[in-house]
Amino acid sequence: MLETLLSFTIATLALAISPGPDNIYVLTQSLVNGTKSGIATTAGLISGCIVHTTLLAFGVSAIITASEEIFYGIKVLGACYLLYLAYKVYNSDEHISLAENAPKKSYAQLFKTGVIMNLVNPKVMIFFLAFFPGFLWDKEGNTVVQFYILGITFMLISFITFSVIAMAAGRISTLLLEWKSMGFVLKWLQILVFVGIAVFILF
Repeated sequence: MLETLLSFTIATLALAISPGPDNIYVLTQSLVNGTKSGIATTAGLISGCIVHTTLLAFGVSAIITASEEIFYGIKVLGACYLLYLAYKVYNSDEHISLAENAPKKSYAQLFKTGVIMNLVNPKVMIFFLAFFPGFLWDKEGNTVVQFYILGITFMLISFITFSVIAMAAGRISTLLLEWKSMGFVLKWLQILVFVGIAVFILF
């Protein structure tokens, strides 16, 4: 269990650090409105994950109970989806836009925006479905509890990482804008993370 949770924590940390719409949005709001705005946005994004974790826990747990073959099929599809994400990143532009002219919002508005961004994005649910099942440590045990443990770990690591990004917004944005190779490095970091997790889930 501890070994699996450690692997999951490392994978989650790598995902949180890798550039994506969520952490770039947090960075943008921190630049415009300050650190507290970035943390308010982060809190909203993470809160939405509770719903996805619940849907995943009760839905997939029922599938696992019904058929081990179907569960393995979910893991294979999940790994394929992660490889597809890696391919999309490979074909994407290396330029990172911070949108420094983003409109100012109150903390409540930013929290609400974060929640909505998370809940209405079907890719989040698909990603959870691809990512979480491969880290279950006991398919014969209570998988609902295991999914919630993974979900809480994911939310905690993501919240801490995004909050650090919000607090370090000024310095990070300077690096992103001035270091010409940063986009290339972050792009390939994200590719390696997706491929690495896909391989772990399969083997």
